[in-house]
Formats: sequence, structure tokens, C-alpha cells
Amino acid sequence: MSDKTPTGSELLLELVDGYRVTQALYAAVTLGIPDLVASRAQSSEELAATTRTHADALERLLRALAATGVLYQDDDGCYSLTSFGEPLRSDSTESIAGWVAYVGREPHWRAWGDLLHSVRTGENAFRHVYGTDVWHYRAEHAEEGAIFDGAMAALTSRDNRNMIAAFAFDRFETIVDVGGGNGSLLAAVLAATPNARGAVFDLPHVVAGAAAVLDAAGVADRCETVAGSFFEAVPPADAYVLRSILHDWEDEEATAILATCARSLKTDGSVLVVDRLIGAPNEDRAPKYSDLNMLVGAGGRERTLEDFSALFEDAGLELVSTTRAGTNRWILEAGR
Repeated sequence: MSDKTPTGSELLLELVDGYRVTQALYAAVTLGIPDLVASRAQSSEELAATTRTHADALERLLRALAATGVLYQDDDGCYSLTSFGEPLRSDSTESIAGWVAYVGREPHWRAWGDLLHSVRTGENAFRHVYGTDVWHYRAEHAEEGAIFDGAMAALTSRDNRNMIAAFAFDRFETIVDVGGGNGSLLAAVLAATPNARGAVFDLPHVVAGAAAVLDAAGVADRCETVAGSFFEAVPPADAYVLRSILHDWEDEEATAILATCARSLKTDGSVLVVDRLIGAPNEDRAPKYSDLNMLVGAGGRERTLEDFSALFEDAGLELVSTTRAGTNRWILEAGR
């Protein structure tokens, strides 16, 4: 073992070869390795028998992940989960397992593989590869849609806690989660605001799974599910929450979504946009790489605060306040 400090070129190579770590983590999570070694150390042979994999190949995967720091290999050659690797567990309160299971999938991987095409042409890479957008593709491929929903759920749990801690939702009587997916965000908000009522609004095939989530959270009696398109109409409300919605769309579509909300917004109501913000030059890598993810995937973009202000103005709204809700999230409140 060497304790030599890596040179600049060696550190750069680690970035260049980062795709290998992504796929190694994807393989491990897909096989359920983090869950299996969370409570006790196990050998590669034992894990291979449980996961029905090739023992030697699995050993090579495990020792690489141990060198990465998410697993630990003891003197007996058995593997356990490290504290660093804890979020890879499916049942961790900080779990990112759903996201890992998504980013290694072929549709996501192939779109990123066509980033150069997007940079050269400005075209969406996913559409270039598959001949359709991500929304139609997921609607037609149920497994991919379910895995994407799992990825969003994995990121939502932590974001929900940050949002509720940072923002006073209890001043609203009716809250509609626009593009609310399976309802996990609104379920958390309503659980923290017992006097509020709400609705989860999304496409029919998406919102179909929200009722079970709302019921499990004990808020089903104060919340309904509504199917529809946010380009057409949304239910009247005191507050609309759009979490990670606008970044999926280019400016024209994003403005149209905001305008739909503005038309149905009750007097003195608020539109709450929850998204990343592009920061200053040479800083904040995460939102800038997320912006590339929009370029190759959904087809939208991350934005600066000035960009959002312009969108609000074009939709007949005005930016009222900005609230940080976690490391890479902001709640932008707008009103008429």
C-alpha cells in the first residue's frame, strides 16, 4: 500500500474514470449487496450464493468497492458496509439507493453517452438516441418508469425534511403539489400542517400510485388526487408547489406551466418553485452537472435566480422571497 499523495494528473484521472465507480455502485445496489452486508460481514462466496452471481467476478467487484470506501474488507476476506456506504441501503433514512439504481440503467447511460451530440447541436440526447422524449418512453416502458419513480423517491425524502424545516407551509389552507408524482412530498407537508388540505396533481398514470402513499401517511382524509396536464389547468389553491418540475422544461414550457398556476391561484396565494440555482462561476458543481443532465435527459435546464425572476415575470408573477432548503435546493416564492 502506498501513502503517496496523488499528483494533479492522477486526481484528474480519477474524475475521468468516474464512470467505473458509477457502474460498480449500480451493480452492487441492483444485487442488494449493501442491504445484505449491513448487519453482518459476509464472504464473496456467501454473497454470490445469495445473489446468484459468479463468485470470482463478485469478489472483484466487492474489493473495488472496499477500496472506494463504501465497503470494508476484514482480515478474513469478508465484507461489511461502512458508515460512508450507509446511504446505499434501501432502508436508510438518507438512502440514495433508488438514485443509484436509476443512473446505471441503459436509457440514462446511453443519453449521457450522447452528450457530445447535444453540445454540438443543442439537441436533446435522449430524443436523439430513442426517437422520443423521456416522458413518453417511461410511460411506454413500465419498468423504466418505476425505476425513475424510485430514484425520485430516494431524493425526495431528504428534500422533504429540509423543505419543511426551512419554510412555513402552515399559512396556507389549500396546497396543490403540481407534478406531485406519488404524493410523498405533499404527504410530508400535510403531516406537518394539520390544518391544511391539499391535492396531488399529475398525469393519470403517474398520480395513480399516490393514494396509497397518502393513506400510509395518515393524510388521505385531507388530500385528493387529481389527474390532468399542468399545461392546461390546475385545481384552485392558496399555494402551488412545483418541486423539480421547471428544470425539466425549456423556458417557453416553464413559463406556460407557471402561467397555468397563476390563472388558478387564489388571492394572496403563492407559487413555490423548489429547484436548484446555478451559482457563481467556478463554484457549485452539483447544479451545473444537473444542468447537463437536463440537456441529455429530460430536455430542460437549471437556472440562475435571474432566470427564474424572468420566468415569473413572463407568467404574470413576481418573485417574493428565496429560502435555502438544504445544500442544493431553494424555495422560490412568487405571487401575483
